[in-house]
Amino acid sequence: MDIQCLRADTPGCQERVHLNNAGSALMPLPVVRAIQDHIALESRIGGYEAEQARQDAVHAAYLAVADLIGAKPANIAFTENATASYIQALSSTRLERGDVILTTRNDYASNQIQFLSLQARVGVQIVRAPDRSDGGVDVQAMAALIHRLRPRLVCVTHVPTNSGLVQDVQSIGSVCHDAGVLYLVDACQSVGQLPVDVAAWRCDFLSATARKFLRGPRGSGFLYVSDRALAMGLEPLYIDMRGADWIAPDCYRVRADARRFENWEFAWALVLATGEAARYASAVGIELIQRRIALLAARLRAGLSDIAPVRLLDRGEALCGIVSAAIAGHDPAELVTALRSRGINTSAQRREYAVIDYDDKQVTAALRISPHYYNTEEEIDLALSTLRDLLRSGR
Repeated sequence: MDIQCLRADTPGCQERVHLNNAGSALMPLPVVRAIQDHIALESRIGGYEAEQARQDAVHAAYLAVADLIGAKPANIAFTENATASYIQALSSTRLERGDVILTTRNDYASNQIQFLSLQARVGVQIVRAPDRSDGGVDVQAMAALIHRLRPRLVCVTHVPTNSGLVQDVQSIGSVCHDAGVLYLVDACQSVGQLPVDVAAWRCDFLSATARKFLRGPRGSGFLYVSDRALAMGLEPLYIDMRGADWIAPDCYRVRADARRFENWEFAWALVLATGEAARYASAVGIELIQRRIALLAARLRAGLSDIAPVRLLDRGEALCGIVSAAIAGHDPAELVTALRSRGINTSAQRREYAVIDYDDKQVTAALRISPHYYNTEEEIDLALSTLRDLLRSGR
């Protein structure tokens, strides 16, 4: 991996030490050009006309995303973001009163809120599988719950937004597949950081965004839908004219492929840029990316562990590039502002983002630092030394 070449391809590296890739990574030049070129085309010939003129590029975007996660283009739907993808999948499962949604104690906050909304409106039951003592869901306990409760849907966030935990989604997928239970994986923080293989994971749905480790634009995401889910006739609750044809006054015909989960109107510039981001990640090599991020995260955790007020919060057998820490006597949001004023981007996490996990860890907020492969060891060391200076000065 030629880090200097990759940094030259990333203009933001000249202005910032960007360690907020779990929030929104820096886009490389090919992704930026994909957006600019299509917007320019729309301004010249019209929005719908530009879409029609770029049909080959649109198809290539579906193909690039599919290739990145081991799928086929027919199983990919583009959306506005990961939450939109998740909602489309969740709404297709035809939940009824008494149905069980089985999840974990580390599912993304928006997902947990949606479960609670379904509990209030529909009367579903929410069951959270217990964690292992060293962190992460207890897969054996989850398997037992699957066999005992026969949930309508199993939902797991692969990498929670609030910590570096990596859940064992593949083992859970095997249990779901054998039991014939629908399985939804939130891969919002995974795609672009870790290898994702929907066939090996045996998931029916996988939701993701472009803006995080994939290095795509904000306002774009995608949903993977398995052949099994399509064959079952699953479709979003609020399907529209892109996902189905209105063929009689009281009848519509649904599309055969995953695009039944899409809406009619798209920011096509962002779709094309997402395809470009997927191609870029594949060209760099996802295994190389994973190893590089792991190296930088390990350096960061080692440095943070030597700072007295810092308590690392990441737990689990496998950890990724999201590093979270509580700092006694300091508000993480204020530290984020102070670091940003010195050209270093990080983010703060509040208890509301991960109520169960943070209550277990007895913290109300955390500093989240998330390096990417284009960051350097020198940038990690600079962030650590700057943080030490801020804590020493009491700022």
